[in-house]
Amino acid sequence: MPAAGPAGTPSPARAPFQRETSAGGLVLDASTQPARVALIARRQRSGRLAWALPKGHLEPEETPEQAAVREVKEETGLDATVVAPLGVIDYWFVFQGKRIHKHVHHFVLQYLGGELCDDDIEVTEVAWVPVDELRQRVTFENERTVVDRFLAYLASAGS
Repeated sequence: MPAAGPAGTPSPARAPFQRETSAGGLVLDASTQPARVALIARRQRSGRLAWALPKGHLEPEETPEQAAVREVKEETGLDATVVAPLGVIDYWFVFQGKRIHKHVHHFVLQYLGGELCDDDIEVTEVAWVPVDELRQRVTFENERTVVDRFLAYLASAGS
């Protein structure tokens, strides 16, 4: 018999799970001073606004780079191109009674054009954020590690 968690639910170690893969990243507009990055915000169940990096699921036959460009466009309204990889983060969450192990590929993307737009149903707000305010604005710690990689990338590129 599986170990029981709170209120008799299966323990996390025994609950069914599935893997998901997403891609997204940081869209850099270096034409402004200071340079800025596009972030999205989603309303959490608590009502709190959570600021995050744009990202979403890979479509069949789509590479992480292609998905990152498409998802950025869908969630922010911006056209961008992939410049460099920032690595992969993974995390667990529960959705509709299933444990999800999600892997997210992140990239540095160069802003090409377009206007910020929050028309995507999953997005509450979209904003340009100065690079030096990114770490404080991003809600989730695992995405702050991606921001740290991004800042190290900028420092090594001399930006």
